[in-house]
Amino acid sequence: MKHYEDNFAHNNLPNQDLMPDYSFLDLPQFQRPEMLNCVHRLLDYHIENGNGNNICIRTFTETWTYQDLYEKSNQIAHVLVDDLGLKSGNRVLIRSANNPMMVACWFAILKAGGIVVATMPLLRAKELTTIIDCAEISHTICDSELSEEMNLVKSNFLKKKIYFRNSPEASGLEKLMVSKPKTFSNYHSKSDSIALIGFTSGTTGLPKMTSHYHKDILNICEAFPQYSLQPTQNDVFTGSPPLGFTFGLGGLVLFPMYFGASTFLIEKPSPDILLQAIQDHKITICFTAPTAWRIITTKVNEFNISSLRKCVSAGETLPLKVWQDWYDVTGLKIIDGIGATEMLHIFISSNENNMKPGATGVAITGYEAKIIDTNGNELPRNEPGRLAVRGITGCKYLNREDKQKEYVENGWNITGDIFRQDDDGYFWFVARGDDMIISAGYNIAAIEVESVLLTHEDILECAVVGLPNEERGMLVCAHIVLKHQTKATESMKNHIQHWFKQTAAPYKYPRVIYFTESLPKTETGKIQRFKLK
Repeated sequence: MKHYEDNFAHNNLPNQDLMPDYSFLDLPQFQRPEMLNCVHRLLDYHIENGNGNNICIRTFTETWTYQDLYEKSNQIAHVLVDDLGLKSGNRVLIRSANNPMMVACWFAILKAGGIVVATMPLLRAKELTTIIDCAEISHTICDSELSEEMNLVKSNFLKKKIYFRNSPEASGLEKLMVSKPKTFSNYHSKSDSIALIGFTSGTTGLPKMTSHYHKDILNICEAFPQYSLQPTQNDVFTGSPPLGFTFGLGGLVLFPMYFGASTFLIEKPSPDILLQAIQDHKITICFTAPTAWRIITTKVNEFNISSLRKCVSAGETLPLKVWQDWYDVTGLKIIDGIGATEMLHIFISSNENNMKPGATGVAITGYEAKIIDTNGNELPRNEPGRLAVRGITGCKYLNREDKQKEYVENGWNITGDIFRQDDDGYFWFVARGDDMIISAGYNIAAIEVESVLLTHEDILECAVVGLPNEERGMLVCAHIVLKHQTKATESMKNHIQHWFKQTAAPYKYPRVIYFTESLPKTETGKIQRFKLK
């Protein structure tokens, strides 16, 4: 079906027989009209209902109302169409930290009929180029403070780059916005038109592109937040995850704006800054990773956090000790949850009324889950196995039939996690089913780190594993065989770490390096990573 003038995304969706099964879409809260642009419900709706003067976004230096965001998004949409020649269905990459202009650009792209590809600010030119080439991205919008790596990007697909924030060029985004109308007629997309492409953590080689419809974006707002948070217009959200993560996008943009609440954005979050924001701006709902919750707990008595009513943890499993320590100090229960880029947001969680400390939770309204063996058979209670999920969202990889077959089995989404389900129906995390390293809330693919390391002129072979670590959850650990063993020194370790940070996103670098003369392998030459953990 033709959704856009540029139908690349829809043309690369999985075949119908490889699509996940959807369930619960017949519930009234998940029913959407055939024609749907999600921006209308998230933004325009509030203007139409006379709430334009309500606070929408705050930072430490700025305050935007819903009217401000509405007008700026409309002006940017005009720039995209009038000045940059955006056609419906074109993919637009956003490169920015969490700030109001990034949110305005996100809405503007969808208003103009484009497809958003939001990225994390730490990505380097090589990774950005891979993303642009895979998604055949024609336009990028970039914060000028992050221009260095963007300027190094070379791709035949990329036609237009534009910068905001102190851009000296006459073609800078703000300068072009000034003359544009503050109203815009939103593109008439369908409810199952693709709105968003999210890349999984592997951005070297051939990464996986997850896609999500306009209705998906609205439907997740009726799932986790309704189940676990019960937001109102009076809530103020904040958190640390980048908006390039679907965890951050949901928690800091979609959920607050769906309910007409406000969000407090922090460009460079840290535990101290989060606590300062909670105290000074009366934050009521906070999203961050277990690592941050652990550190915040040790500092919380230095701040007044009495406004806080909901605490959400995701990105990695929440250790019971972190939950208990926070509860002992504050009396607040951290809401744990598991989601996936493929599923858009959290699908197993809990609320204060049904929480079981140490458990991830139960399938929230809109989803169902079960534990299966390698053959797809459901396992008895308390037996560990593969987590299978289905519901109002599902995995739709673009142009990756092989990976789609791995993730979707018999209509169920297979997350790659090992869980067990207890007699009460609660799901308990056991382990990752693959070589994904989850460190301080970041998902880092071991094979991706290896791919970068192998480009170093002194490295012959390497294997990367995750090592348990109390502070970060896991550490990236590289076992390296050098071409010349005489170079196996501490200074070489430091050099490799520094070089890696210049080559790829710094959060992926190996914090632990071991030099070895050989790697353990099977008879067929496959590296036995389990022997390195």
